[in-house]
Formats: sequence, C-alpha cells, structure tokens
Amino acid sequence: MPDSVPSPAAPDQPHPALLLHAALESLPAQHPEIIELGELFQDAGHELALVGGPVRDALLKRPVHDLDFATSARPEQTIDLLAQWGDAHWDIGREFGTIGAQRHARGGRQAITVEVTTYRSDQYDPTSRKPQVQFGDQLDGDLSRRDFTVNSMALRVPDLTFVDPFGGLKDLAAQVLRTPVAPEQSFADDPLRMMRAARFVSQLGFAIEGSTRAAMTDMAGRISIVSAERVHDEFVKLLLGTHVREGLRALVDSTLADHILPELPALRLEIDEHHHHKDVYEHTLTVVDQAIALETDLAGAVPRPDLVLRLAALLHDIGKPPTRKFEAGGGVSFHHHELVGARMTRKRLQAMRFDKDTIKQVSRLVELHLRFHGYGSGEWTDSAVRRYVTDAGPLLERLHRLTRADCTTRNRRRAAALSASYDHLERRIAQIAAKEELAAIRPDLDGEQIMEILGIAPGPEVGAAYKFLLNVRMDEGPLGVDEATARLRAWWDTRGA
Repeated sequence: MPDSVPSPAAPDQPHPALLLHAALESLPAQHPEIIELGELFQDAGHELALVGGPVRDALLKRPVHDLDFATSARPEQTIDLLAQWGDAHWDIGREFGTIGAQRHARGGRQAITVEVTTYRSDQYDPTSRKPQVQFGDQLDGDLSRRDFTVNSMALRVPDLTFVDPFGGLKDLAAQVLRTPVAPEQSFADDPLRMMRAARFVSQLGFAIEGSTRAAMTDMAGRISIVSAERVHDEFVKLLLGTHVREGLRALVDSTLADHILPELPALRLEIDEHHHHKDVYEHTLTVVDQAIALETDLAGAVPRPDLVLRLAALLHDIGKPPTRKFEAGGGVSFHHHELVGARMTRKRLQAMRFDKDTIKQVSRLVELHLRFHGYGSGEWTDSAVRRYVTDAGPLLERLHRLTRADCTTRNRRRAAALSASYDHLERRIAQIAAKEELAAIRPDLDGEQIMEILGIAPGPEVGAAYKFLLNVRMDEGPLGVDEATARLRAWWDTRGA
C-alpha cells in the first residue's frame, strides 16, 4: 500500500474552497428537499444536517442518490416530522435511531428516499462490533464516530452551514483516508472499518494515511469478530470499484487478506533463482486489470462491472501454490492447478457467503481457464470446438475474456501469437454456430423418440442412449433423424450382445 502525505489538493482536484463552493451550489439545486426538510425540523426546534456519503460525493462532483441526515430529534419525534413530509415512512432501524421515509415522484421529479438518524455517541464492547447504542446531543460527537474524515463532514440545513471538525475537506482534496479519532480506537470500536478503507481505495482511488495503515496492519486480526456477511458486502463493493488493483493491494499489504482471503497473499510465491516462473501475485493483479478492461457497456456481452468475471480473474491461479513442483533441471510445474483451484474457489466463496449461482459460475471459469491452451495453432477438430463451447455454456463470453486477460507475457511476439490464435478460435466458433445451434447442442433424437425406437421404458438405458447420441453429435455434427436412428439401433444391438 503506497504511503500518502496529505497535501493542500491532489493534482486532479481543485482547491478545497472551490470544492465546497460548488457543492453548496449543486446540492440544493439537485435536491431542494434538503432545504424543505431542514426548515421542517428547524420549525419543530430540532437540528438537522446532511452527513457522510452525500456530502463527500457532492464535494467530489459525483452523483448524490442517498440522502442521509443526522438530527438532534429523538426517533419518535423524527417519525412525526417525516410523516408530515413523506408519503411513506418506516422505523425498522428505530433501535439505532434511524427512521426512513419516501416521497413519491411529483412535479416532474423522481421519488426520493431519506434516512434520518438521531445523533449518537455509542459505546463498544471489545469482543463485538455491535455498539451499545447511546443517543447524543451534538453533531460533532456524532461525526467523531464515523469511519473516515472524508465521511465525517456535514451540512447543516436549512442554512447550509458546512461542518468539518476533523479536516475531512483537506483530506478529500489530498485524496487521503484518515480516521477522525485515533485509528486504534476507531478500528477497535468497529473492525469492519478496516475493510471499508480498502473498499474506498478501490471506489475512490484514495490512499490510506500512514498511521491509519499501520493500525490496520497491527489490528487486522480483529476482522475475525465481524460476520462473514458484512465482510462479503464490503469485498463485493471493492471488487466492483474502479481501482480494484489498489484495493486488493490494500487488503494484502495490511494483512487483512490473510484472514478473509488467504489464497490471495499465498500467491506471492518465492521466485526461483532461475526465474522459471513469474510472480503469480503480480500476474493475478494484472489479469484482474485486463479482465476489467475487456468488460463492455450495458448493451455488451459482459456488462461492466461484472462480479463473476472479476472473481474468476482474481481466483484463477489460486491452485498454483499447492500444486507447485520443482522439476529436474530447474523447471517449475503447476500440474492440474486449474482443477485444484476450482475446488479451492468453491470452498472459499462458500466461506465468504457468496450465493450458489455465483460460486458455480466462478469455479467453472477457474476450471476452464486453461482449456484454450490446447488449441495451439488451430489443430482442434470441429468436435473439440463444439465441446469447448458446450462446456462453457452461458459462460462462454466470460471465458473468452478471462482467457485473453490471462495473457500477461511481456514478449510481444508471443502475446500477438496468443491473441491471433484466440481470434482464430472465435472465428471457428462463429462459423460452426452459423451452421448449427451451437449454444444449445442436443442429440438428433430426444428421450421420447429414444424410448419409442428401442421399445424401452424410462430408466438408466434411456440416459445411456442419450449420452451416446450426444457424443456422436459432438464428434460429427448434425446427423438427421434417419441416420441418428440407425446409429442408435446399431449401438443398442452391440450393447445387447
């Protein structure tokens, strides 16, 4: 994780004062409800402030969708006020002081959802990240319990007074992540904040300030008290960010990855003295970058961001460390690492609480990611091409991109040859697909026809016959009903004999 020294403003950001001026102009114009709600709470004798992410995003000139507020009002008072303002409200977060409300679309404007939380000054049990909720009376105290200074800024409404007790605006301009209180205290209170640091590195492209980074490393083991579901959520947001490589480095360099994804730091294999194999860790980060670059827009085959492709790129080589073998003569091999890696992928993603469909798709891509390398200069038969497409199934477009991303050689001639070879394979797939229903290959006879021709009832024999015809279809292409029937009868006679 690179060190970061705060500066007045990062090169690609204007001066903090200009950021603030632009935000103060844009927020009320985009969301006039901010002022309206502020006046409603003020008339009732309560403070209200826009806090956290919306303020940060407005300062960064990013779209502001979620409106989160903090207030001096207690939850029951907030409910009464939001009932006057919105068309619906809910108190599912009332225990934590949070009340939500929605106003339906009107006057050409979209529907809007807000959450208002009573000022808090929580106490934490060192053995748990769940706070003992205590309501507070001061906005500054509420802001001190937030994760980073860039999320500890507020905008009082309706007068639009900017509140920044911890220097968040300066850190935002310098693109630095720093805790508002001592990082040791912040991470002891809520260890998930360490994961959020890596996530914001990925999402915002920010760097982690030195003492904050050091505390993450010292306290990484505390992530174990956080539920796998909460870690999963932060990890997914990291993977879907725009600076994923840097976010992953933050996980590894802080040793957080040792606890949540140990297969990633394990890729930092010691390079043998003869350099017969590349740095698998750096190779993996490059593959992730290249896979992301091959994603397409929303109308494309693999729309960006694609979680399955990114996970497959990240995990495609995790089977290498346990399969590494030093051969006679100084060579290094990783035989069957794709099969071992697929099993490891399933186990890790299950532990990280990914859903069954995602686990199935990612592990299948890991298992198939080396299949193309048997293609050579085009020696595959049409049958082999059909099997490649059939085995990939709906993952074919992702497999195309993963395979291309896996080429990280610096040898331009070799890289060009691999690219040309894969171009050739894709053309062959397209040519065969133009003649056949390649994406859904089936035998020329279905189960009902098989039973009628052979005069048999449903059972294992039908499945065996179907598999036989499918293999013939793969090898030879479409046969037609008559030829398939003749082949089936001949196979059945042989089987009976």
